[in-house]
Amino acid sequence: MKIRRSIKDPRGESLLFRRRAAAAFVLILLGLCLLLVRFAYLQVAHHEEFVTRSQNNRVKPRAIPPARGLIYDRNGVLLADNVPAFRLEVVPEQVKDMPALLEQLGHVVPLDRDDLDAFHKQLRQSRRFESVPLKLRLTEDEIDRFAVNRWRFPGVDVVPYLTRRYPLGAMFAHVVGYVGRIDADDVDRLDPVRYKGTSHVGRSGIERSYEDMLHGTPGYELLEVNADGRTQRVLETHAPKPGKNLYLSIDVRLQKAAEEAFAGRPGAAVAIDPRNGQVLAMVSVPTFDPNLFVNGISQADYSALTNDPEKPLYNRALRGVYPPGSTVKPLVGLAGLESGLRTPQDTVVSTGVFYIPGQARGYRDDQRGGVGRVDLAGAIEQSVNTYFYKLALDMGIDKLSAYMAEFGFGKPTGIDLIGESAGVLPSREWKAANSRQPWYPGETVIAGIGQGFWAVTPLQLGHAIATFAGHGIPYAPRLVMATRDGVNAPLQPLANPPSGPSVIRKPADWDAVNLGMERVMYGERGTGRTLVAGFPYRLAGKSGTAERYSRTTNAYDDRSNLAYLASRNRAWFEVYAPADNPQIAVAVLLESGAWGASSAGPIARQILDAWLASHGGVIPDAERLPVSNAAPASAPAEVPNDEPVEDIPAQATSSGDTP
Repeated sequence: MKIRRSIKDPRGESLLFRRRAAAAFVLILLGLCLLLVRFAYLQVAHHEEFVTRSQNNRVKPRAIPPARGLIYDRNGVLLADNVPAFRLEVVPEQVKDMPALLEQLGHVVPLDRDDLDAFHKQLRQSRRFESVPLKLRLTEDEIDRFAVNRWRFPGVDVVPYLTRRYPLGAMFAHVVGYVGRIDADDVDRLDPVRYKGTSHVGRSGIERSYEDMLHGTPGYELLEVNADGRTQRVLETHAPKPGKNLYLSIDVRLQKAAEEAFAGRPGAAVAIDPRNGQVLAMVSVPTFDPNLFVNGISQADYSALTNDPEKPLYNRALRGVYPPGSTVKPLVGLAGLESGLRTPQDTVVSTGVFYIPGQARGYRDDQRGGVGRVDLAGAIEQSVNTYFYKLALDMGIDKLSAYMAEFGFGKPTGIDLIGESAGVLPSREWKAANSRQPWYPGETVIAGIGQGFWAVTPLQLGHAIATFAGHGIPYAPRLVMATRDGVNAPLQPLANPPSGPSVIRKPADWDAVNLGMERVMYGERGTGRTLVAGFPYRLAGKSGTAERYSRTTNAYDDRSNLAYLASRNRAWFEVYAPADNPQIAVAVLLESGAWGASSAGPIARQILDAWLASHGGVIPDAERLPVSNAAPASAPAEVPNDEPVEDIPAQATSSGDTP
């Protein structure tokens, strides 16, 4: 068989090769052009974007929370401090299996239920790339154990931070307050930029009211990290600006003396400088340890506090409302003078029972059979109900409530704390807003002795007596008197000008009421006469024993049964000193006290003693008493059992009276 061979065409093959080579070259050239275009796109057109992405893979910013401002008392005693601590943090995006990690981590660093609950709560409100605290206040042993096992837990690290500490613990819990961990509600209201990296925020007291000043401005640092996200080195640091330091007007010595004087009995005390409104002491008993709340209080501790029948979390000085009793009688007497209805010399006959004209119902005086004829000073000295029954009835509830409102009753005082109660100032308007019943004359009568609808806070009464002691010039109570930007910066006083002109129009009226309050302390029948022994400056005060329950009979209490009386009465005492140049005004409440003077009075005296000691026993521009009256004295003696019963009308309600 013959094989036919094709004739080779070298020229054609060469032409075909050149065509294929040209096509390949064009394709290569086109690919190269595309590569150059892409290169230009990445390196020129989007240079900044991709450099930033590259840097973000290598460089991580980390917020540096600012150091919280410190809090001091007026003499520089530290009340709120920042101390170094370590916490365990987790970056969620670097964890593949969170439940498994937590279980394994719990074998290295103990995690209780409170830690896990708080972590999961914050995990839900945080972004995946943000660090979330898992356990606060690690011990050295826990830090060491985690360091050995760190390689097992990517995305978990030990981070240093500053945590809040309250060196004096419970003594300032209700004033300074405490900070707590930021939760979901806080995230919605807080500035995310300003609170970047911050884990705590003020919850109560000064910590909450002055959060903006105390917090400061955060900084940041740029960290170089490896592929596992571990920090290799710090590239840049921009320091945060710490919060302002605060200086309170409170004196630790007065605060301590007041708290010790209560001896655990529920109540409250407030001391104010009438010359400027500065709060010198503010105590609510019982109290609690604010350090428990800083890093998350345990369920057991929180249950113990909330289930305590004496309610240690309740700020009685700021929020507790009670009938003021006889403590308002000096101001009611002042209202009579200022309105022109009374002069200091006008007298009233006390027979033991007061009757509204045309009515058969009687209102008891404070002593069986009455005390006879008394003027204003005598009525204040002996706390004669009849004098103030008649004065309130003659004045009418409208004039009475309008004048008492000028001393701050029925509204917040304006103190620089959040959560103050307004109390109740009896008036037609108040009753119309809270009841369908009309106003009755009997309600006016008992309003004249601080009973009935009256409800005041210890702070309100302290503010009122400070306003009177300051000759009627009102100052809103203030706790923070100065700020400081740093250790070496000068103090910046915070202005607190009077909130208005004097509410006392006639100086002679002040003198007349002041005389009655001095006679409470020095008169033969004054309820506070046992409290002045050994005090070198003249005092002026008033006791009050307000009933907790309405009466249904005219029977007098057994004055020898102090336990029974204490279960029925609120004990009040108010005092200012020196009487000729007042520089401190004190209001004390005992929730359960037999008599105002003998139960609450000694607490006020101990506060005054601490105040006097803080001044070295010498008060400028004040007249000292004769040496014979300034001899050292022990604790004031108890008032005898025949102390006059105050504020006890025959009927505590008057719903049956005709309008």
